[in-house]
Amino acid sequence: MANSLNWFEIPATDFQRAKRFYESILGAEIYEMQMGPNMMGFFPMGEDQKGVGGAIVAGDGYEPSDKGSLIYLNAQPDLSVALGKIAAAGGRVLTPKTLVREDIGYIALFIDTEGNKVALHSMH
Repeated sequence: MANSLNWFEIPATDFQRAKRFYESILGAEIYEMQMGPNMMGFFPMGEDQKGVGGAIVAGDGYEPSDKGSLIYLNAQPDLSVALGKIAAAGGRVLTPKTLVREDIGYIALFIDTEGNKVALHSMH
């Protein structure tokens, strides 16, 4: 098994607000698509589309939460860039940029516009 994780979903109550938030902090376009009854916004996966993927999802049963599993978004090369955009985009920083260890890198935690607790990771 190459990775333990291959897909994640971040719940949203206001899909367009969540999409604007993540596009703003990550500086990347989120492709949206109606998938059955759910609206989904796909995070970039890289050119080969073989990396870990994920989406913002709005629909029945998708309830934002600051409890439960914690997703770490790739904020390379330096999470300070994304972290610095969170408040202006409508989120709230919980934990500032913090060194875990030199070989692991840095993390930061935030609450997005929907009320989800999410984290950022980078090596610098």
